Amino acid sequence: MALSDRVGDGIGDGAGDGAAGERAMIGPIEPDRLHVMSWNIRRPFPHLAKRHPDRWEDRKWLLIQLLAREQPSVIGMQEVMPDQLHVLETALGPSWQWVGYGRNPDHGGEHCPIFFDTSRLSLDSWKQVALSATPGVPGSRSWGNLIPRVAVVARFTDRATGLPIQIVNAHLDHLSRKSRYRSARLLGELAASASGAVVVMGDMNTTPRSLPYRYLTGEGGLFDSWQAAKTRLTEAWTTYSGYRPPKRGGKRIDWILVNDAVEVDSAGINAVRFSGAAASDHEPVQAVLHGKKE
Repeated sequence: MALSDRVGDGIGDGAGDGAAGERAMIGPIEPDRLHVMSWNIRRPFPHLAKRHPDRWEDRKWLLIQLLAREQPSVIGMQEVMPDQLHVLETALGPSWQWVGYGRNPDHGGEHCPIFFDTSRLSLDSWKQVALSATPGVPGSRSWGNLIPRVAVVARFTDRATGLPIQIVNAHLDHLSRKSRYRSARLLGELAASASGAVVVMGDMNTTPRSLPYRYLTGEGGLFDSWQAAKTRLTEAWTTYSGYRPPKRGGKRIDWILVNDAVEVDSAGINAVRFSGAAASDHEPVQAVLHGKKE
């Protein structure tokens, strides 16, 4: 079942109140542009009270409705567990695929997948690396993080333009500053190793004032889509709301970064609420991009 078939399922009328209104922030776009999204969808936790805002059984319908409304072409997700993958596969429909595997040594556990619409992007290659001193060793940890952290790297050809694009999706550690900085340097190396357009996105668990951000947007040669966008579509909402109402000027810890082969038409932080409820404790961040032709 495709995204457009799921609009309105599960939650009935009254969806879309709050920060972003009932219309899509971006929605379908012209084929020479690429609509990208990064979203930490929050892993499910059992034994929550029936009305708890973190209940996945309630949130999944909100997530489905938001995706159906926005219709991105590629999504970098974080904190995705296997049961959630099945929900997303059904919601997105048969034209969608994903790459990535669990962060644990046995490839199980939490995923950091890249979902993409195969009618728009043709997958050329992909790999997953541990954000550690031994990136080729699944489940490896270094630099002070207590749990494994990963990045998924996928190389595509854009069917609409013929241009190559490399997309990197990552989830940096929430506790260790050293781990976040060293991970950022590894992300910078992955970006620098690619030719053509590059997008680096994810839940970075740190703000634009931090060393990881300054490295990636300095020596790393990347540009923050929020800063580079010709048009900002929303207020500067915090990207981590914890299910609270949208807040202006809070911490922006979820980013979409691009290299100098990419132009950013627009960007936004999607703080939509459905009958007052949020689909995740993070807001999705979105951007409309196009590659510069050589």
